[in-house]
Amino acid sequence: MKNSRSESYAKAGVDITAGYKAVELMKSHIARTKNAGCLDDVGGFGGMFGLPLSGMDEPVLVSGTDGCGTKVKMAILADKHDTIGIDAVAMCVNDIICSGARPLFFLDYIACGKNIPEKIAEIVSGVAEGCVQSGAALIGGETAEHPGLMPAEDYDLAGFAVGIVDKKKIIDKDKVAVGDVIIALASSGVHSNGFSLVRKVFDIDNNPGELYEPCEALGGESIANTLLTPTKIYVKSVLALLDKVEVKGVSHITGGGFYENIPRSIPKGMSAKIDKSAIKVLPIFELIRERGNIPERDMYNTYNMGVGMSITVSPADVEKALEVLRDCGEDAYVIGEIIEGDDGVVFP
Repeated sequence: MKNSRSESYAKAGVDITAGYKAVELMKSHIARTKNAGCLDDVGGFGGMFGLPLSGMDEPVLVSGTDGCGTKVKMAILADKHDTIGIDAVAMCVNDIICSGARPLFFLDYIACGKNIPEKIAEIVSGVAEGCVQSGAALIGGETAEHPGLMPAEDYDLAGFAVGIVDKKKIIDKDKVAVGDVIIALASSGVHSNGFSLVRKVFDIDNNPGELYEPCEALGGESIANTLLTPTKIYVKSVLALLDKVEVKGVSHITGGGFYENIPRSIPKGMSAKIDKSAIKVLPIFELIRERGNIPERDMYNTYNMGVGMSITVSPADVEKALEVLRDCGEDAYVIGEIIEGDDGVVFP
């Protein structure tokens, strides 16, 4: 790398030496994520990982990919880049844990208008933190400088995760039965969905000043800090639960809210009966609804409303499940049950 530089490429807007510096700055963050499967250092053409197959009869790889949507715009406006990477990891690992898969590794992709090494390293520090929280190793990634495609200060962030589960332990909703109980795991906030509507409601692009003032409805916290609260990662809590009780279904409540995500973990001929009064709706959602004059159904069809994940267990396992989840630090509580019908989600 010592002799790698191109003045002509730099004049076109791409400084390849900035990329090398960014990699050096992020190495300490990446080192935090290393686990037993890591086989090499970041910097090669492909990330290598040794599969932990011991004790598995039929190992199955489960993958997930996602980004942070226009929440990235919030990070850019606030000039705060050290937590958006947590969101990128969370959106992937929270998906694959719904199958019962333990995350193995993660790779990120950052597209930017201009590669500012310190900013890129800050973004990757959040990615690394998300990997630490989920137990995944950050084994590689890509930073691409795109002058002319996006403004110098802009960037986008996405990634993908790969996990593993023994085939006989896959959570595939086949065991869900009428009368089973639905448990909510509290969210940390808006997570990473619905930010196009958030930006419209608060007129963020045209009036960002209000975002940084203390907001009474949010207990004195600013709107910006509340919105940038990272997506909660549920991996370790769900893995702990899988060791103690039979989990029949898991849903990650993302874009599409309750109406789209909960039915994905329910068999045909059954629906989820949700007790709306049991849901601990976070103040930020009340503020969004009031400011935007948004119908309640649209809120539940867009946001998690305070429930980041739902878990279905048999009635006999409810108390044990709640105990395990709470011991893991989750705010876990019952919000509904499985009933007959093809309505998907019912709010009686």
